[in-house]
Amino acid sequence: MIGPFRPVEDDQDEAPVATAASLGLLACPHCDAVWRDAREGEPCGRCGTHLYTRKPYSLNRTWAFLIAACIMYIPANLLPVMITRTLFGAQYDTILSGVIYFWVSGAYGLAAIIFIASFLVPLFKLTVLILLALLAQRASGWRRPERAKLYHIIEVIGRWSMLDVFVVSLLTGLVQIQGFAVINAGVGIAAFGSVVVLTMLASLSFDPRLSWDSRKQQEAEREHEPEQPLRDNREEKPA
Repeated sequence: MIGPFRPVEDDQDEAPVATAASLGLLACPHCDAVWRDAREGEPCGRCGTHLYTRKPYSLNRTWAFLIAACIMYIPANLLPVMITRTLFGAQYDTILSGVIYFWVSGAYGLAAIIFIASFLVPLFKLTVLILLALLAQRASGWRRPERAKLYHIIEVIGRWSMLDVFVVSLLTGLVQIQGFAVINAGVGIAAFGSVVVLTMLASLSFDPRLSWDSRKQQEAEREHEPEQPLRDNREEKPA
């Protein structure tokens, strides 16, 4: 195992910094065991999980989920998320129409909460993830600490993106008065839910450590194949 460490402070993005990969160390993502001189794809000696310096196909999976989320974001905002049928007819409400209704009715706080949680948060997550994936793919050194903070922010706020789904599900279960009022979920709520799930999968697929890799480091890690087999990193006692 590795002992305590001290962070290296340097204002230059491309300054050489000793990393675990450069020292020949690989950490198991399952049991957190650290192995020295382990090859890419070899099983962990403790739990059998395959060891990788970075998440395999991280950017490919992230881009796939992001493209699907961007496609579903359009019907999520255009199609109705809630259908209300009463004696006077049927009303089809989208996310933005619901925000406008609460704003005109004087419920400014509720309108602001729905607008932020159901419109701005998914759009913010998509924008940030696209930016992080694009900069990581180009191995850019632009504002790496700020990019790490952005990734942490979208991890924290991601759990609040299902507000509309919770509200519609609650109303659908409570308001079912036959002959007077019936509330059903619209097609838009399924599209909105898929956007939330796809952005969560994109966030999980993205490896934030890629933001700290330079282009030279990425090329070196692809070509690096230690000749020594996997072994425990504990120091051998002299005979």
